[in-house]
Amino acid sequence: MPSELPRTLSQYRLAVRAHELSAEEYLDETRQLIERGDPQVKAFLHLRLDAARSDAQAADPSSPLAGAPIAVKDNIMMAGERCTCGSRILEHYVAPYSATVVRSLLAAGAVVPGKTNLDEFAMGSSTENSAFFPTHNPADLSRVPGGSSGGSTAAVAAGFALGAIGSDTGGSVRQPAAFCGVVGFKPTYGLVSRYGLVAFGSSLDCIGPIARSVRDAAIMMNVMAAHDPKDATSVKQPHVDFEATLQPTLAGKRVGIIRELQEFDVQPEIAAAMETARKAAVSGGASIVEVSVPHILSALPVYYIIAPAECSANLGRFDGVRYGLHEDGRDMTETYSRTRNAGFGTEVKRRILIGAFVLSAGYYDAYYKKATSVRQLITDELEAVFQSVDVLLTPTTPTTAFRLGAVTDPLEMYKADVFTIPADLAGSPAISFPAGRDAASLPVGLQLMGPRWSDADVLSCANVLFTALGGES
Repeated sequence: MPSELPRTLSQYRLAVRAHELSAEEYLDETRQLIERGDPQVKAFLHLRLDAARSDAQAADPSSPLAGAPIAVKDNIMMAGERCTCGSRILEHYVAPYSATVVRSLLAAGAVVPGKTNLDEFAMGSSTENSAFFPTHNPADLSRVPGGSSGGSTAAVAAGFALGAIGSDTGGSVRQPAAFCGVVGFKPTYGLVSRYGLVAFGSSLDCIGPIARSVRDAAIMMNVMAAHDPKDATSVKQPHVDFEATLQPTLAGKRVGIIRELQEFDVQPEIAAAMETARKAAVSGGASIVEVSVPHILSALPVYYIIAPAECSANLGRFDGVRYGLHEDGRDMTETYSRTRNAGFGTEVKRRILIGAFVLSAGYYDAYYKKATSVRQLITDELEAVFQSVDVLLTPTTPTTAFRLGAVTDPLEMYKADVFTIPADLAGSPAISFPAGRDAASLPVGLQLMGPRWSDADVLSCANVLFTALGGES
């Protein structure tokens, strides 16, 4: 961003309300950045800059978001706009309605400059699985931005938007946030409506904000968190002002370090960032407590049984009959087969096959049923740990961003989510925040996780550490 323009949503809002800047002026600058930079970054699948400018002209400066540009991941519906999910099977699909979270953002004064790229149907950790093109990391264009919300995090990191929304099923908001050097927050499951999100894993999917600061994520959560009768998994909770509850210190807080995760090999700079964050927590008034979650390293294999099982059921709706790509066959079975073979990419096919296998009559008990039992065990262990600590501090990822095309083994790619998956399995809130750079100047991210419905506390603790480590409040 040009140095004279606000860098964060909170700074932007203050400038607009003080009449130092208009929403149209800011969007015009943003448009120039997108037109110059996005041909290299490739954060967006579809732009709507003319419509966004009209929305910015009509924006109320006193509204919660005051005409701020907020990008939307392209598996979240916006009426009249394409919603491709990064897949050929939905390449020309136009959303007939808007997701609840999109309607909430627009009602709060946000403008949407475009829909962002993603791994197909949110299945991936690098945004290389998009059917259209890979997204590049603004910190180093030869690197991946992470995934599956790589387009959203790249848009925020590159200055193309003040915030974005993405979906997090196994870490897909937090892992790319770490790779791109921005903040990514996964709320408690049920706090933000999933209505209008194209389902991947229905018991795991969450919509979360991506921003340049923890305070900005809190501002967005004030708009996004609300009960929605259209979503059967939405839970009524007392209203919380997430920004107002941000505290200046960690006084009295207990920060947990998970013993079993310390055995997992991470990049040296990430280990160093963990140690720096520990010291910052103590300086901020917290105590450090080592805790044990005995089965936490089983979260990775558990996830890669449950998530494919749920995706194999959810993606059964894409048959070429009602909407999306259609390939003719001699009969209905061949039509389904030809349509899905042409429309789905390699990773989506892999997960559908895994899911169908673990749900099959001969293997249901051995794989899926056992995985759900271990999921509950991990959830119970985390709940027990949260009796003695307020938050858990972990790395977000084992490494910083890897080079495009460097990881071709699916199992190696899946390991990028080892630290993020437990929060999804337990339905807990978790946030990734920037914590420095490695020797190649690539962003390092750390994660805080809390018990269910402790979203405000997690944001507050993260804000203290984020600012202590050099972030803008």
